[in-house]
Amino acid sequence: MTLQLFNDLSSAEAERVLLACCSAPRWARVVAARRPFPSVDALQAAAADALRDSDLDDALDGHPRIGDRVSSGDSAREQAAVSAAGDEVRDALALGNRAYEARFGHVYLVCASGRSAEDLLATLQARLANDPATERKVALGELADINRLRLARLVAS
Repeated sequence: MTLQLFNDLSSAEAERVLLACCSAPRWARVVAARRPFPSVDALQAAAADALRDSDLDDALDGHPRIGDRVSSGDSAREQAAVSAAGDEVRDALALGNRAYEARFGHVYLVCASGRSAEDLLATLQARLANDPATERKVALGELADINRLRLARLVAS
């Protein structure tokens, strides 16, 4: 879809499209209400500005674990390198995911696009040392990065 087509959607349809990028309803409502956007950069800036800590839990519900087999969609494309990783790395990611979820109470969220499975594993292991408040801020920053990439793809035509 083009940016112009996105701008021309009804509010409900724009929210539905945005929820496919980030499953946080409040965020989608705020971004949809700020239309029209003159540029992709303006859309991305508004999306980043609209993102709040309170959106993180809803957004996390829409993200599979890093390393889980995802057959299609944004997560599959973003985690492509993990799908090709060897069993040792995939097993270590599964173990790391369990430790992360036990420590922080939610899935490990990271902007995986263009990153190797080994890099994502090293990042997971490093983030396990964060305190919960710091990790929440890091996860929110990762969510903003994921949203930026997904929005660019959304209106890339």
